[in-house]
Amino acid sequence: MHIKPIHNEQDYQQALHAAAAYFENEPELNTPEGDRFEVLLTLIAAYETKHYPIDPPDPIEAIKFRMEQEGLTAKDLVPMIGQVNRVYEVLNRKRGLTTKMMWRLHQDLGISAESLIRPSAG
Repeated sequence: MHIKPIHNEQDYQQALHAAAAYFENEPELNTPEGDRFEVLLTLIAAYETKHYPIDPPDPIEAIKFRMEQEGLTAKDLVPMIGQVNRVYEVLNRKRGLTTKMMWRLHQDLGISAESLIRPSAG
C-alpha cells in the first residue's frame, strides 16, 4: 500500500483520482484494498477540512432546512420558539433567536448549536 500525506493541491488531486476507482467497485472492509480506500478517504477528508472549510449554515436557513426535511410547519415550532406569530417573526428575521430558543431547537430538532449561534445573514 503506497500512500503518502497530502501536502498540496497536486497531492490532493492524485488522492482523489486514486479513491475514485474505488467508488465504482467498493472494496470489502478489512482487506488490503478496503484499508487503502479507508486511509485515502481519511487523508482526503483531513485535507478538505483544512483547505476547504465549510461554514455552518445561517441559523434561519438551518431551521427552514430542518422544517423542510421533517415536513414541519410554523405551528410545530411553537414549543421551541413561542406562539406562532413569534415563530413567523423569527423565520422572517424580524426577531432574533434567544438562547432558550436555540437550546430547544438544538434539543428538539437536532440542529447544530454551532449553526444556531451564528449571526443571521439577514
